[in-house]
Amino acid sequence: MDNRNESQIIKVEWSERWQVYDRLKALEIECDCQSYQPLSAYPSNATTAIQLWSVVKQFTANRQELIDWLNQCWQIKYDK
Repeated sequence: MDNRNESQIIKVEWSERWQVYDRLKALEIECDCQSYQPLSAYPSNATTAIQLWSVVKQFTANRQELIDWLNQCWQIKYDK
């Protein structure tokens, strides 16, 4: 399915965009990353949008934010 009319420009450091691109490709999320251009992704549904958000968060959040996020995930699991 081609969702190129619904592109999301991914704002990550230029030095990290190829790592983000590789991870999105590994998750089979359609994306483009060309020299001197921003990284673009094309989420096809809610699941891929959440995966996209998660990948970007891993590269843009600082260490403490990631620790807090993980702790919140654990808390949700044990609150049920």
